[in-house]
Amino acid sequence: MSTVIEPRRARSARRPLPMLQSGDRLKQPEFHRRYLEMPAGQKFELVEGRVFMPSPVSGPHGIFDNLLGALLVFYRSQTPGTQDMGNGTIILDQVNEEQPDQCLWILPAFGGQTRLKNRKYVMGAPEWVGEIAYSSVAIDLYEKQTAYERNGVHEYLVYCVPDRTFHVFDFKAKSQITPDARGILRSRAMPGLWIDTAAFRSNKAARALKTLQAGLDSQEHAEFVARLASAKKRRKTSGGRSIDRR
Repeated sequence: MSTVIEPRRARSARRPLPMLQSGDRLKQPEFHRRYLEMPAGQKFELVEGRVFMPSPVSGPHGIFDNLLGALLVFYRSQTPGTQDMGNGTIILDQVNEEQPDQCLWILPAFGGQTRLKNRKYVMGAPEWVGEIAYSSVAIDLYEKQTAYERNGVHEYLVYCVPDRTFHVFDFKAKSQITPDARGILRSRAMPGLWIDTAAFRSNKAARALKTLQAGLDSQEHAEFVARLASAKKRRKTSGGRSIDRR
């Protein structure tokens, strides 16, 4: 008796995901899946459930973004237990996956509130977030501000390039932080992070770094570093972990 062997059916090709379009309404998991399929170099953000495609980065935006990033790198280098990041993905909740211009957080081992998913993406709210707003003022000072506050960001700085103004929100105290008599913004979430507003507006990096160094030499910064060290010691004793592999 002969045996007829049916040919194995070819596995159907995976249907391509729809392309992301500005204005789409999506949940974060679906947004993330589609984002991974987009051509390299395209940037999208999911803010309060809506997809945004930022405008091309202007020269002034890039200049001030670099300056702010340089200040954060220097701050982090003198503040064990903190980490900075520029233009990286943060997953806040089911309707928010942003890529802020700059952010700074306390590492989980030192008592911070973020964690890493699959050793790649920051999940949870960084303690400090900064945005340089050129064409994105309407988003940065409305939808993003709402999302950051609701999800536990402690402090949010927006520098509006067109009118050269700073907006700094202390969400924990539900108040704004204004420059002192010398024009220096003193962070509450990250003690010692002092931003010389005049130097920043004029793109005078050396002066801005000098002011930041004064903040790093301050008593408030020394006490902050000591608190972070104590938090790490307590967490190590309790065996805390910070990696989420889901």
